[in-house]
Amino acid sequence: MQTEKVVDHIVNWLKDYATNAGMKGFVIGISGGVDSAVTSALCARTGLDLLCLEMSIHQAKSQISRASNHIDWLKNNFEHVSSTEVNLTPVFDSLIDALPTVEVEEMRFMSLANTRARLRMTTLYYFAALQNYLVAGTGNKVEDFGIGFYTKYGDGGVDLSPIADLLKTEVYDLARSLGINQEIIDAAPTDGLWGDDRTDEDQIGASYPELEWAMQMKDEGKTEADFVDRQKQVFQIFMRYNRANTHKMTPIPICEIPKNLK
Repeated sequence: MQTEKVVDHIVNWLKDYATNAGMKGFVIGISGGVDSAVTSALCARTGLDLLCLEMSIHQAKSQISRASNHIDWLKNNFEHVSSTEVNLTPVFDSLIDALPTVEVEEMRFMSLANTRARLRMTTLYYFAALQNYLVAGTGNKVEDFGIGFYTKYGDGGVDLSPIADLLKTEVYDLARSLGINQEIIDAAPTDGLWGDDRTDEDQIGASYPELEWAMQMKDEGKTEADFVDRQKQVFQIFMRYNRANTHKMTPIPICEIPKNLK
């Protein structure tokens, strides 16, 4: 991959899109992970306004620290970058108190994890509306189009997706080219929705390089019968997520009414 040319291409695409839409800049949630770090750096390179939001919900201190350090790095290297801290923990806790309990605690736990992402999406659009900004998405190709590893109308609720055509390993290539803090590059990827230290690999059961391989195999028409041992296991994991999350990766279904009924 021609990393520097890809960076220039995305930056120009972002600037052209915002200018043509009559928008002043971008707002993005900074998580302390590589995807939001790269996306925010690309937005900053446009020279347009960039508002970085820290939206803590029972967040691990390491994630908060990496996010804060990255925002400081952006401010030191680019003009027109500002930041706001929004503590969503009390809002989240109040919502939990208002909701009824359920019999299956694991299902409730998963639903509340997605609720965190949706609270953040709501907050991003609040500030976007105030400032005439676009909400920049941080999803990469494997998450957005491979296994659907994001929250529908949460981190999937954005105005544009600058890195959604890049594999996770390619995002890391951009991170190194952009000079992203090494602590972010070294940190294990996590969605930060659980209030603990579980990583994406802990949740999924496979690493991003493995998932990228499985995505390529699927695109080549391979099936699980073509593999054995770990490769077969990884391919099965990828296909299980791909099938289960198809509803996230396709347009919302519309019930079309026959003309003779109208």
